[in-house]
Amino acid sequence: MTKSAVLNALAEKTLLKRKEVAGFMDALVELAYKQVKTNGVFPIHGIGKLVKVNRKARMGRNPATGETIKIPAKTVVKFRVAKAAKEAVL
Repeated sequence: MTKSAVLNALAEKTLLKRKEVAGFMDALVELAYKQVKTNGVFPIHGIGKLVKVNRKARMGRNPATGETIKIPAKTVVKFRVAKAAKEAVL
């Protein structure tokens, strides 16, 4: 689904204006980014949660030359799907 299709579906389902739904979605995304940055986790109940994870430094390989290189440690954001969502889909 595109963002527009999601906004239209939510507006129809909640009986709100599309502009109000768009504002809510933007606020939710902004809140998620802020919470993951400060707390390291943002749960979306029934769907899953965004989690900040620290990756260790590791050795990798340059695919063009085959040369072994060192990949530095970094912080990434992952999405962990909730058990209820897995069961509903599968």
